[in-house]
Amino acid sequence: MNKILAGLVILSCSVTFPLNAQQSLPLSLEEALNSALKNNSEIIQASLDEERADAMFKQTNAVFLPQVKVSYTAMGTNNPLNAFGFKLQQQSIGASDFNPEVLNNPSATQNFFTKAEWQQPILNMDMLHMRRAANEQRAVYTFKSKRTREFLAFEVRKAYAQLQLAQQAKKVLEEGKETINAIYIATDNRFEKGLLQKSDVLNVQVQVSATESQLAQAGSNVRNASDYLSSLMGVNAGPVYTVDAIGDVLPAENADALLPENRADFQALQAAITAQDQVIRSGKMAYMPKLNGFAEYLINDNDAFGFGSDSYLVGAQLSWTLFNGTATRNTNHQQLIERDKMAQQLIHQKEQAQLELNKTLRQEQDARLSLQQYDAAVEQAAEALRILQNRYQQGLTSTNDVLQSQTLLSQQKLNRAQAVFTINTARAYVEFLTSTSEQ
Repeated sequence: MNKILAGLVILSCSVTFPLNAQQSLPLSLEEALNSALKNNSEIIQASLDEERADAMFKQTNAVFLPQVKVSYTAMGTNNPLNAFGFKLQQQSIGASDFNPEVLNNPSATQNFFTKAEWQQPILNMDMLHMRRAANEQRAVYTFKSKRTREFLAFEVRKAYAQLQLAQQAKKVLEEGKETINAIYIATDNRFEKGLLQKSDVLNVQVQVSATESQLAQAGSNVRNASDYLSSLMGVNAGPVYTVDAIGDVLPAENADALLPENRADFQALQAAITAQDQVIRSGKMAYMPKLNGFAEYLINDNDAFGFGSDSYLVGAQLSWTLFNGTATRNTNHQQLIERDKMAQQLIHQKEQAQLELNKTLRQEQDARLSLQQYDAAVEQAAEALRILQNRYQQGLTSTNDVLQSQTLLSQQKLNRAQAVFTINTARAYVEFLTSTSEQ
């Protein structure tokens, strides 16, 4: 039975729970996918990243929209210059205010100042390109979110297949236990008749105990796989899922598949490169003149909440930064290096993905060839066991021969299940590697 243990493909976990303390629930692959795409924390985080990128883009509306501020200020002074200025702003200057004694030693003067400011961007080419860069960043997170969903779907399919395999392994062990129990009954009967030695009975008892131990481990494997699937689905761990039987293999497609250029992660990186290009253009446009309009409306009064004197100021400002050391130039150079680095990263990512695709296709092909061999091996092992059991009943073969034949049959069944698992997960991975994205 050690061979059976080696054939088990399980999820490693040191913590197990009693089976009777957990709830068993039927679960289809479609239900698992729907729950994961709705509740998984990574999907939620990706959606929040999209919303954040959209909010950052909307901040760039300030390139076109005006800014309006209102303030109210209360002041008091006996400073000669400020006191005279307050009265001048309040439009309350009289002939007596030009008395040198009053000018040099004014009494305490108050001013309550209401101000409304308006600033209107007119032409800022650098900010226009920054707005375009922010728009490309929105696309980056949109593509990232899509790729996250695609990867999660693949992980759910793989986890579902792992649970199917663990479930199948448990079934094989249960079938093996039934056979070994039958062998034990036959062996014990023949021992009672004096046809076998006590060692034969003990050998079968050892196999029965080993099988029961392996069954307990197989049950833990099913629970571990169920817990992992629960985590992907965004639900609390606990239920033991009953999934569809491992069944048939997925059909082979795209035997010589090539990576699509419009895969979501490639497009995300390409959008990041485009955004960096816009940042570089924005830096270059920092050398260009900027034109902005402004206006102010002012109210001054010597009484609180008084509105006795008003005035306005309107204008436009054309500014041109001709030289700021080498800050702009060096910043542009740094941004060019970052853009080139991302371009190289995209090339490397495509190369690595193509290597991964080629490897997966070969793995799938090898598994399909192995499956054909295991199909034949299972039939041959089952027939061999049947023959040996008949011969054993007639006393023509040894107990060890029957036990070894049963072990071989279980091993071949597990090998076949492993091959189906490898094919289906490889096919799901190929679909993930070759998935396309339309924006």
